[in-house]
Amino acid sequence: MTSNISQSYPYSSESEVERAAAVNATVAAHAGLDVTIAGDSSPLDGGERWWTYHHAGCGGTLHAAGYARDQHAVYVVCDRCGKTALR
Repeated sequence: MTSNISQSYPYSSESEVERAAAVNATVAAHAGLDVTIAGDSSPLDGGERWWTYHHAGCGGTLHAAGYARDQHAVYVVCDRCGKTALR
């Protein structure tokens, strides 16, 4: 289940290569996260840069992992704790 776990404004931005690497590393570090992301989101389109957000709960960074299936939002995942949220 997703939740609003951080601030609602961008923290920084990253290239598509940086974003993909961060999401892949996060998925590898958290068992079952790949299933959660696949079930809750659809793939991102080909953007060159993506916003990141600060996760105040654990101090990690939220990276775009897809588009939310049921809502108009970007689906993000925290690189430190593996929690998901909508932006």
